[in-house]
Amino acid sequence: MRPQKVDDKTLIEGLMTVLRSKGFDGASINDMAEATGLKKASLYHRFPGGKKEIAEAVLKYVSDWNNKNIAQVLQSEEGTPKSRLDKGLLSIKNLYNNGDSICILRALTMENSADLFGVQIEQGFELWIESFTKLGVDFGFSKAKARKVAMEVIIKIQGSLVVSKGMKNQSPFQQAIKSIKETYTY
Repeated sequence: MRPQKVDDKTLIEGLMTVLRSKGFDGASINDMAEATGLKKASLYHRFPGGKKEIAEAVLKYVSDWNNKNIAQVLQSEEGTPKSRLDKGLLSIKNLYNNGDSICILRALTMENSADLFGVQIEQGFELWIESFTKLGVDFGFSKAKARKVAMEVIIKIQGSLVVSKGMKNQSPFQQAIKSIKETYTY
């Protein structure tokens, strides 16, 4: 067996870049091949189900990453709630290149792809909401208030990413992160 030209992580991250920028409907296999350095035939070899299987693999990668780097951190019993919040927000900043990248979940809610990936998208957002809810309870909020704040966190992050991208300026995202910290710590 020949060694793979592109390792799985690099491949998925290249594919994610295309899906983030063009959405599912706008992305072509040619775009994906170019972004990964593979030929179309190699992409089809690794993903016989084509674009849909590629998007599912990207969503699985993002889900696993979010679970490990955000959900497990926020829900952990180790460390103070503040230290977990700081670590979780740092992961979020890294995930979105400090506000320069579009959320893959948002990118896949556009056009027809929302119907194809609705369950995975909903699960992705719910994971964050559950994690921030648990964190809020650990900060001393009631369960109801913690869930309300968690929903506001998701809205701040997603909204600030849209505004940052639209304005070609990362400061709305950075302000949202600061506001989230203040919500939990003051």
